Amino acid sequence: MKNSSSVRPRSRTALALLASGVLATSGVGLFTGTAHAAETLGESAAQSGRYFGTAIEPGYFGEQPYVNTLNQEFNSVVAENNMKWETTEPAQGQFDFSGGDQVVAHAESQGMQVRGHTLVWHSQLAQWAQQLSGDALNQAMIDHINGVAGHYQGQIASWDVVNEAFDEDGTRRDDSHFQQQLGDGYIEEAFRTAREADPNAQLCYNDYNTDGINAKSNGVYDMVADFKARGVPIDCVGFQTHLSTSSDLSTYQENLQRFADLGVNVQITELDVGGSGTAQADVYRAVTQACLAVERCEGITVWGIPDTYSWRAEETPLLFDGNYQKKEAYYAVLEALNSAGTHQG
Repeated sequence: MKNSSSVRPRSRTALALLASGVLATSGVGLFTGTAHAAETLGESAAQSGRYFGTAIEPGYFGEQPYVNTLNQEFNSVVAENNMKWETTEPAQGQFDFSGGDQVVAHAESQGMQVRGHTLVWHSQLAQWAQQLSGDALNQAMIDHINGVAGHYQGQIASWDVVNEAFDEDGTRRDDSHFQQQLGDGYIEEAFRTAREADPNAQLCYNDYNTDGINAKSNGVYDMVADFKARGVPIDCVGFQTHLSTSSDLSTYQENLQRFADLGVNVQITELDVGGSGTAQADVYRAVTQACLAVERCEGITVWGIPDTYSWRAEETPLLFDGNYQKKEAYYAVLEALNSAGTHQG
């Protein structure tokens, strides 16, 4: 099964981020007191008014340990692949929502929220759309957003409206078919269209290697600041956070906070950490503490459940091993979430 990130660079060494496992959680007005020790990730996150989610594949629903772990531990889900363009509109004007509908139905049956991923992305783009240019491509993008976001109207908490539109130097990526054909304006067009298609969903921009203050995150920051100043509807920014045990997190929390200060919510959207043992646990703990320290950080999504189904399986980057046993990283996250206190108001 094709994983969502299989087309991305296998290395995240371009991240200027280090897992110093100590990030301040003081001074956050959202929390007071000490929470009781919740026993699952979702329950512990909910104590501070947040979610803890995972990417899922309906193809694994036949595996009972997968479903059991999903239902017990998480209170939010995102489709790893089933809401992407090549899946939802494989032929122009012909939509297939079967996989996405399974994700939404399961989430609703368990009281979970759903993140929508993703409406516009240059990768995993249907072949027919790759052949379009100019006005035809722009109209196809509008029709696609209306078709998909309209179908799920009222069922999606947050949409990744546009995914991975920036290069590492902070400019718009020149290998994007949308950028090549439509220029910078397609992102604004996508957000305005999405707002009309689903007025109640949060609209997010999502990217990787933006986890610290660097050229790429500066480019995204400038776009978000411009959108907010001009009234372009953007509600949140997603930080994918694909890390390793050598990642530098020295500006991670500061980066989240500066985006929040623009008036958008922030979300950790695709968290995984290559490694094992205490070193891996320390990075997971640091990321969790950073989110908890930023009032507008709404929650964390890990990019899969067991290591064996990860796009980085050989790096064992998730919270559960191949036998669905909780790893040291799991307990580090749970402890951090439980130490946050309880939500006020």
